[in-house]
Amino acid sequence: MIKNKYFAIDAHCHIYPEAIAQRAVAGTDGFYGLKSVYNGTVGGLLQKGAAAGIDRFIVQSVATAPKQVKSINEFISQEVSAHPDKLTGLGTLHPDSSDIKGDIEHLTELGLKGVKLHPDIQKFKIDDYRCLKIYELCEQKGLPILMHTGDHRYDYSNPNRMLPILEIYTSLTVIGAHLGGWSVWDEAVEKLAHHENFYVDCSSSFFFMDKEKALRLIRRYGADRVLFGTDYPMWDINREIEAILSIGLDENEIMSILNINAKKLFDLE
Repeated sequence: MIKNKYFAIDAHCHIYPEAIAQRAVAGTDGFYGLKSVYNGTVGGLLQKGAAAGIDRFIVQSVATAPKQVKSINEFISQEVSAHPDKLTGLGTLHPDSSDIKGDIEHLTELGLKGVKLHPDIQKFKIDDYRCLKIYELCEQKGLPILMHTGDHRYDYSNPNRMLPILEIYTSLTVIGAHLGGWSVWDEAVEKLAHHENFYVDCSSSFFFMDKEKALRLIRRYGADRVLFGTDYPMWDINREIEAILSIGLDENEIMSILNINAKKLFDLE
C-alpha cells in the first residue's frame, strides 16, 4: 500500500515466461529506443511492485502472430491462478486470426477480464476492417480493451484512427494507454477526451512531460477516466508512483486513478 495510505493498482504490466523474457524485453526496448529497468518476469513484477507499495497488477502480453494468441492467454491465466490475490489478467487477440470469436470465448473461459492490443507492434491500424469483429464482440461481452495509442513515427494508433471506433462502438470501453496518445498527447486530448467510453492510463508518459502538462491532461480527461499504470518492465515503479502523487492532484483524484477506476472497469470489487 502506497505510503500506508492508498490501495494501489498498476493497470499496465507486461509479463513474459522466464524462458523468453529477456528476448521479449529487448525487442520492446529496441522498438522504442529505450532500456527497461526490470526483467519482465512475474517474479520481478511481484517483488519490485510490492517493494514500491503496489497492491494489485493488471497483467498482459501481446501476440505478434495469430498462432501465439492461445498460448499467451493460457500463460496469463496460469499466472493469475498462481497469484489470485495479486494479479488480474487481460487476454491478447490478433486481427488476422481465423477464429476471433473462438479466441474471445477462450480468453473469457480462462477468466481474463479484458483485451490488450498494440496496433504499432502488431502492425494494424485501429480502424482497419480486420479489427471490427474484435470491437463488435468485445462490446457485446462487456470486455474493456486496453490499447496502445499514439506514436508520431507511425499511423497505426493515432487519434485519427481511434476516433471512428469510439463513435461507432459507443458501448465499448477503450482504455487508451499512455494518456491517450504517446508522443501526440495534445492532439489526442483535443480529439478524444469528450468521448465518455474512452479512458486512459498514465503509463510511459510522465518521463516525457512536466508536471503542469501531466496535470492538465489528466484533468481534461477527468480523473474518473484515468488509470495508474507503470508499463512494467519499462520504468522505475517508485518514480512512477512519485510522479502521480506529486503533480497536484487532490485526494479524491488520486484514489480514483490509483484504484477506483480499475476496480470498476475490471470488475474487481
